[in-house]
Amino acid sequence: MNTIIPQTGLQLRSLITRAGQLELSLIDKAVPTPGPDEVLIRVEAAPINPADLGLLLGPADLSTIKLTGPAERPVVTATVPEAFLRAVEGRLDRSMPAGIEGAGLVVAAGSSPAAQALLHRRVAAMGDAMYTQYRCVPVQQCMVLPDDATAVDGASAFVNPITALGMLETMRSEGHSALVHTAAASNLGQMLNRICRADGVKLVNIVRKPEQARLLRELGAEYVCDSSAETFMADLTEALAATGATIAFDATGGGKLGGKILSCMEAALRRSAKEYSRYGSTTHKQLYVYGFLDTSPTQFSNSWGMAWAMGGWLLMPFMQKAGPVVVQRLKDRVARELKTTFASHYSARVSLAEALQPNAIAQYARRATGEKVLIVPNGD
Repeated sequence: MNTIIPQTGLQLRSLITRAGQLELSLIDKAVPTPGPDEVLIRVEAAPINPADLGLLLGPADLSTIKLTGPAERPVVTATVPEAFLRAVEGRLDRSMPAGIEGAGLVVAAGSSPAAQALLHRRVAAMGDAMYTQYRCVPVQQCMVLPDDATAVDGASAFVNPITALGMLETMRSEGHSALVHTAAASNLGQMLNRICRADGVKLVNIVRKPEQARLLRELGAEYVCDSSAETFMADLTEALAATGATIAFDATGGGKLGGKILSCMEAALRRSAKEYSRYGSTTHKQLYVYGFLDTSPTQFSNSWGMAWAMGGWLLMPFMQKAGPVVVQRLKDRVARELKTTFASHYSARVSLAEALQPNAIAQYARRATGEKVLIVPNGD
């Protein structure tokens, strides 16, 4: 199979200037030649994940968006408030590529046997610059898709699936038996529910709206708590007492939710305490923040004793710590269950140029449940 590879391809770039302006644009990027253990992917589909928006849009005020340039090469600008420039100091005046993951056809491969084995195969990949027409990545960052899978099927095969599986791996490795997840009606949350039901793991789901709670219950979730309900704290304590969950993964980050979860864990544990201790339960309670859907400051008051910890959890550090054997096992499971457990759905598909239209930006910037947008860089 001979594939014509162009010399250049389009790539989406994000720039924040020291003057406080966000600029999104498309550039012509030279198509690289893969090294010995690399492959060149013609990117056919790449999702816009919440994690992508931090780099793509930064802290820009989207009400100030302006669009210039021709339809095929639009340029978007928006104001970044001065108060937020310090938070992005490391990227000021640096044009950066975006897109954590995607999928497409391998059209060129390096000389190693592992790279050659992927030639003309459709793969999913993590590459940190997947909003581009051609992307060169190391072999170990690829996942071979089943023969009957399309690039759209595999576009979201890394971030959400491996994150969900990684949460269970972390839970087990740290000695917990059940877990809590916030933003639970999301694409990731629905995957986590399917995994937990299949693996016999009890999962406490926290959502923000009654309709999200109904959605999860219709999908078979047993423990669902709505943080907008007046009875939330009591409901959560009951669910934690029933499941024994002592580890939580919080996608909201800001606000008081993380502290509330730890407080309810302590309250649930005290129910079975045989004697009083002013230091609280001796059972360790762990909260991991893995996202910041709520960008306000994280707030909490210590009402959960002394046996607790709060920290960050990110996919790449988890994969590095878990090691190649564990990661390959997780990738193999995702490939086997790509169209069932790990299926993703999209509300819109846009080209690279269309992704820079203000109406498209307004849609994916909402980060709304059920409104995930897919970029098709080559218009497939």
